[in-house]
Amino acid sequence: MAPDPAVPVMRRVLLPAPRSFCAGVERAIEIVERLLERHGPPVYVRNQIVHNAHVVADLEARGAVFVSELDEVPEHALVVFSAHGVAPAVEAEAARRGLDAVDATCPLVAKVHAEARRAADAGDTVLLIGHEGHEEVVGTMGVAPGRTVLVPSAADAAALRVEDEERVTYLSQTTLSVSEVEEIAAALRSRFPRIRGQGAEDICYATSNRQAAVAAVVDEADLVLVVGSANSSNSNRLVELAVASGTAAHLVEDAAAVDPSWLEGAAVVAVTAGASAPPRLVDEVVAVIAAAGPIEVIERPVAEETQEFLLPQRLRGRSDGTPGSGVHHDEVMT
Repeated sequence: MAPDPAVPVMRRVLLPAPRSFCAGVERAIEIVERLLERHGPPVYVRNQIVHNAHVVADLEARGAVFVSELDEVPEHALVVFSAHGVAPAVEAEAARRGLDAVDATCPLVAKVHAEARRAADAGDTVLLIGHEGHEEVVGTMGVAPGRTVLVPSAADAAALRVEDEERVTYLSQTTLSVSEVEEIAAALRSRFPRIRGQGAEDICYATSNRQAAVAAVVDEADLVLVVGSANSSNSNRLVELAVASGTAAHLVEDAAAVDPSWLEGAAVVAVTAGASAPPRLVDEVVAVIAAAGPIEVIERPVAEETQEFLLPQRLRGRSDGTPGSGVHHDEVMT
């Protein structure tokens, strides 16, 4: 019996998991929230605390002031360094100006900084796989600026010249796609057989988990919607992964950005979100899809994330929030 055209077809909505906030993002946001609660506004934040317009707008409404450079921050004021990390020169400038600086760098980014410092101190040239201009890359390049070279592509890797080919270490931006890093790392290993490095191991667990979750559903989806801001590296990588698999995919800031025409003929829609996008935005996108006809929502978990990152000591279990000087760094709990 042929289906009745008057009866709406049930559309399936797949929700790959993990999706949305990761532990590093949650920690960075909570740092700003707690500082606002304890000190009151303004709390200055150098660059976006995480790459999401909704998160930034929400914190601005509470009294956070986002700036591009430290010279926009009044002397002796409270300032937070974003989750993407900063170069040591920025920390030194904050100390010189007497700023009360709190470091919200994701501990996984801080780990890459530590690796870069160790390699440079040992006399290696550090080859950083990453995208030019991204805040995380700028911060990592600044750890050892005289000994670090950015490698944005496999072609760049093949043409690279260094001071000593026997003393080379490679590292990676944490929010790239695993396949991209592996391709460039392979080119580096071919160019420098004695090279040392982490490569895909530097990709943060949240980035790789979200990529694996999309990869697990992309072949059965007619459309993939990734919730995230345009400047979110890990969100863009999710879109690229879907497109590379031959599935239509779009990056959307929120539900208002969903074009109804995308849903036409899409019987199965996968909805996910980058690590800096609030979970509520996914719910709102699903509601837009539901408004276009009946849906069946199916969770598709591929991993469980239990990682936790401790807040800076000054924000744990204290009510006075006494400010100090210098930079307050993070601690990790697994």
